[in-house]
Amino acid sequence: MHSIIDEHYSLSVSNTRRIVILGKTGVGKSSLANTIFGEELFKIGHTANSATSECRAETKPVNGRNITVIDTPGFFDTDRSEEELKSEIVKCIIECAPGLHAFLIVFKVGRFTEQEQAVITKIKEYFSEEVFQYATVLFTHGDQLVKEQTIEDFIRDNKLVSDLVKKCGGRCHVTDNKDWKNDQQDEYRRNQFQVKELLNTIEKMSEANNGNCVTNEMLQAVESETKQEQAHIRQSSGNMSEEEIREKAKERVYNRLLIRLAGRS
Repeated sequence: MHSIIDEHYSLSVSNTRRIVILGKTGVGKSSLANTIFGEELFKIGHTANSATSECRAETKPVNGRNITVIDTPGFFDTDRSEEELKSEIVKCIIECAPGLHAFLIVFKVGRFTEQEQAVITKIKEYFSEEVFQYATVLFTHGDQLVKEQTIEDFIRDNKLVSDLVKKCGGRCHVTDNKDWKNDQQDEYRRNQFQVKELLNTIEKMSEANNGNCVTNEMLQAVESETKQEQAHIRQSSGNMSEEEIREKAKERVYNRLLIRLAGRS
């Protein structure tokens, strides 16, 4: 399978940072998205089954900058068919267009096994090795860190994790979607503090990448096609808002992309 994202081009820096959250079902991706925004925007699952069945994006101002977070289903779960996977990757690409600034690769604090390593292999397969230039490793369930242990201590004790973080330029953070409320005595164990640190890391990473986004020809083509579709819809849109027009255009482009990909199978 060819990489979905295999090259990048310079894009002008906008005031919005687009962030994709990747990881297996159950690691707390949707809860992490809610933690970043400080409110319940994404549905949370309370069982072993994913509450996120498809890619979904939300945009809100956080710490003075617009942040778009794209929550994804368990791309790397073994029970997903190739067709389901293909469909959701197309949806992810449409939400990312014309490009994205950061990947958050999410794991739980705990044992880092061959299953977690398989996630890294899948990320490389679907998004290419270059993804790590724009990636930050993030661990949820920070309450599993022993008292006074930092995420850096946890990484140091596990070679697989340490190697992954090195691939990502040393970028690693931790949150606790449930217990690290802002009344914690220890600042390190406050989500508010950790989210601020995470967004600072993404800003520094963007600067190091000269303000570029991860993108490719498909992302650029999707954005161009979406804008053309918006123009067509606008001519007969009636009372539709610009947001409704863009959503309708994205839906049409998504359906066309799926048909094209099915034709290549």
